[in-house]
Amino acid sequence: MELTDLLIETNDGVALLTINSPRTMNALNSRILGELECALYGLNLDPAVRAVVLTGAGDKAFVAGADIKEMSAMTSFEAHQFGLKGQRVMMLIEKMTKPVIAAVNGYALGGGLELALACDFIYASEKARFGFPEVTLGIMPGFGGTQNLPRLIGPNRANEMIFTGKMLTARKASEWGIVNEVFTPEELLPKALDTAKAIAQTGTLAVTYAKDAIANGLNMGKEDGFRYEASLFGVLFATADQKEGMGAFIEKRTAAFQGK
Repeated sequence: MELTDLLIETNDGVALLTINSPRTMNALNSRILGELECALYGLNLDPAVRAVVLTGAGDKAFVAGADIKEMSAMTSFEAHQFGLKGQRVMMLIEKMTKPVIAAVNGYALGGGLELALACDFIYASEKARFGFPEVTLGIMPGFGGTQNLPRLIGPNRANEMIFTGKMLTARKASEWGIVNEVFTPEELLPKALDTAKAIAQTGTLAVTYAKDAIANGLNMGKEDGFRYEASLFGVLFATADQKEGMGAFIEKRTAAFQGK
């Protein structure tokens, strides 16, 4: 699939994936969702990629939301299918074996906030704004927002955001636990890339299994989660990366992980 509204740059094991439609404030339409699905599948299968940074082009928006012009003409059936298409993209990010960092540089509203929430964590610019304005349009979040936000910050605060449609500043989003860290606009992307590069230098399989344990453990009882963690912990001791990592520590050298 030809990518007309996405840019991908890969360096030092890190892929920078940019939604490049600043004229529409990077709004998610059916075409861009399809491109994201294609690009994310490819990045997940690329052995040269160990971490991904996801951002939006321009200085106004990460993703301002789903494309309202496209949605306004949809039938109930078409809206259902559009919601499922968006959810597939969000679930693909969540299930990727590589960590995905959202670098939110401006508005992350509606589908844009859902996209950021699907990532493993969020860095934000001081200019970033977060919200679910769907209720002001007579609809509700449809790309997983009603599921991911309450799991992240609890139902009370999620209810307030979703029921009122109000926006949070980057600082307030950080206080509420949506954002990991807030930077100046100039610092945001370099900081996100630095973190992704640090992740890319660690044990690839270890990070993959840790992401798996966290994501699946949240859907288990605590004892089942402990057992699942122990099983993955044990599997890692059959890998070349474990031998390399511990050998490098003992020999006082930098480990050269191969993801095997």
